Amino acid sequence: MSRFSTERATMTFAGTMVLVSVALTHWVHPLFFWFTVFIGVNLIQSSFTGLCPATMVMKKLGMPTERELATRE
Repeated sequence: MSRFSTERATMTFAGTMVLVSVALTHWVHPLFFWFTVFIGVNLIQSSFTGLCPATMVMKKLGMPTERELATRE
């Protein structure tokens, strides 16, 4: 059984997307920095609202939350 929670997966996904956007900005086109800006804005809004599209998708796919993993033990 997977011990990777939605919270950890979301942080991993966000970090990966930031690195990808920086690489695209550096090697493809400078205007890809707007992708990095979008990711940052999404992280800020999700910290205030608690709504993150990536987390919602992960939950629908059946990935457990930290709380669910803690109660399984």
